[in-house]
Amino acid sequence: MPLTQLITRAQLGINAPEVSVEVHISGGLPAFTVVGLPETAVREARDRVRSAIINSGFEFPARRITVNLAPADLPKVGGHYDLPIALGILAASNQIRIEKIAANACFGELALSGECRKIEGLLPALIASKQAGQPVLIPRLNQAEAMLVRGLPVQMAESLAQICASLNSGESLPEAGARPDPKRPRYELDLSDVHGQHQAKRALEIAAAGGHHLLMMGPPGTGKSMLAQRLNSLLPPMTEDEAMDLASIRSICHQPVTPETWLERPFQAPHHTVSGVALAGGGGDPKPGEISLAHNGVLFLDELTEFRRGVIEVLREPLESGNIHISRASGKAIFPARFQLVAAMNPCPGGCDSIATCDCSPEQLGRYRNKLSAPLLDRIDIQIELGRLVHHELISDKNRDRKTSTQVRAGVGAARELQLARQDCVNAILDNQRLMDICCLGNRAEQVLIQAIDKLRLSARSYHKLLRLARTIADLAQSEPVTEAHVTEAVSYRRRDRLRA
Repeated sequence: MPLTQLITRAQLGINAPEVSVEVHISGGLPAFTVVGLPETAVREARDRVRSAIINSGFEFPARRITVNLAPADLPKVGGHYDLPIALGILAASNQIRIEKIAANACFGELALSGECRKIEGLLPALIASKQAGQPVLIPRLNQAEAMLVRGLPVQMAESLAQICASLNSGESLPEAGARPDPKRPRYELDLSDVHGQHQAKRALEIAAAGGHHLLMMGPPGTGKSMLAQRLNSLLPPMTEDEAMDLASIRSICHQPVTPETWLERPFQAPHHTVSGVALAGGGGDPKPGEISLAHNGVLFLDELTEFRRGVIEVLREPLESGNIHISRASGKAIFPARFQLVAAMNPCPGGCDSIATCDCSPEQLGRYRNKLSAPLLDRIDIQIELGRLVHHELISDKNRDRKTSTQVRAGVGAARELQLARQDCVNAILDNQRLMDICCLGNRAEQVLIQAIDKLRLSARSYHKLLRLARTIADLAQSEPVTEAHVTEAVSYRRRDRLRA
């Protein structure tokens, strides 16, 4: 059988298109050619495969070997093509029979000894194989990732020799096994650790309930970072679909994914020196950035005004669409980026207690405010100012029973269940038409909203964000109509709009 064909998959963003590995052995001078747009690691498979076959006790054919990776116009990256190429050569030279795995998707990088090494970024390929109804053959070291994909037949091997022995003898290879039940997330940080700042805590609860973006402005030491770091403790665990999306992103970023902790929501806090590529993703072979690693979780930008303006402006598109599009000469990748932004900043460059009492010059304030564009601020739902706590507030709050994260999370979970039952998504990403349909405003509530639009000079986007915010406040109160009190509270969280007006 001089021509054989096996199946594997390429990597294209978080997608994994199918690749056919065709191996043909013919007469002529000995040669080994790999075609089909292979990059360096794939071309180097020739040397790894030759040594792996010989060291596994088989004969490497001294003939002309041509390996075609189809489709030819799809870039092939990585070392996981080694195993299907080696199996194809052995089958084409009649040393093994591959009928048992002809319908399997095969993945594996080979050591010179023939050992199967762990593959990075395998999870998207496993998900795509399950959707296509293909069993898979993988290295045993990838067992943890394989266990995440329920309902996928997975065979594992430690070496090329083990696979060949199984094919020739008819014995089955070990299977990956079932995924263990995930543990409930455990949070070391609790909302009750924060003294005072009751409005900020309430804003954090509303942000958690509706998935809203949040900007906190206040002098140093008022608890902005403490509050942001505790947002995850108020959020419900991810659903299985959400966790699978995030696990795929982590997989191609070569970050560990474990079945026990994979329902925990991410919390990404990049330093203000981060580059645009590191934040949004990119590179010659596009990889996800911090905003995609925060998918279905929290992206915290501390000292927001210290980030370069060009860097934080890349947040505009994903804040609206929930995706980031990376275009390069070699191709285009789309990564999910449905994150919840929490940002913190000082009121002015001098770190004064408030803009109203700031003693910075108008020129300093102008330069400071211009670091953040109006279109970016317009996309942030909740914008509040935190004041500095005085001694008597700290002492009185110390003796008060403060709400724990567990208590707040119960209300947040109930509000989210209400939203998912009503519209199948959180309020923050509800489309405008559906928003108008489910917001039942009374006459007084509508009057308050009209006054806010006129006084704050709201854009159409800010108007809809204000309405979503009021809807979330009503959901926390388990109220079907959006009342005057809900709209009034929502307006109070648009601090920068009030200052601009």
